[in-house]
Amino acid sequence: MATPERPPRWDEQVQRRLARGEETALGELYDQLAPMVHGLAGRILADPTAAAQLTREIFAHVWEHPEDFDPARGTLRSWLGALTHRRAVERLRARRAAEHGPGEDGRGTEDEIRAVATAARVQYVVDSLPRSLRETIAVTYYDGRTYRETARLLGIGEQAAKQRMRLGLELLATELAEERARQDEAGNGET
Repeated sequence: MATPERPPRWDEQVQRRLARGEETALGELYDQLAPMVHGLAGRILADPTAAAQLTREIFAHVWEHPEDFDPARGTLRSWLGALTHRRAVERLRARRAAEHGPGEDGRGTEDEIRAVATAARVQYVVDSLPRSLRETIAVTYYDGRTYRETARLLGIGEQAAKQRMRLGLELLATELAEERARQDEAGNGET
């Protein structure tokens, strides 16, 4: 007996529609993912105008090259996140190089860029986590609270707070490792 084919995921459907030139697919994609793209670009570039420009360029690239997205390698959201991250870091490097001029030591600048990019990548992944895990990480880690305080604030048991934190950090580590592997595999390419 033949196994039924799985229905295409939303991002696969959008990619097919983009490949057919359906402008409504671009609008749908933009509505769904532009806040993520703009937010990530903004965290890296620290410039709202540059972030808005990069957001437009990312969606123009998707419109012109929908085939660059490979559904077998992940979701459209993760691909757009990696593409945005890579291009924002490139822009930041170029901006810093222009600010420092030729002949100046760029080591401190490169360390700063790496720190900004890493922080933005971590925040992007945390923002992608399920709400309960995201809240637990925010209250426990970012606000510096104990598990007991986190449990009280979120209305859950202390053991549940520990489990959520552990799961959230495991997912964060896994996603960051996978994203790093995708970036290493992609190199300087756009896919």
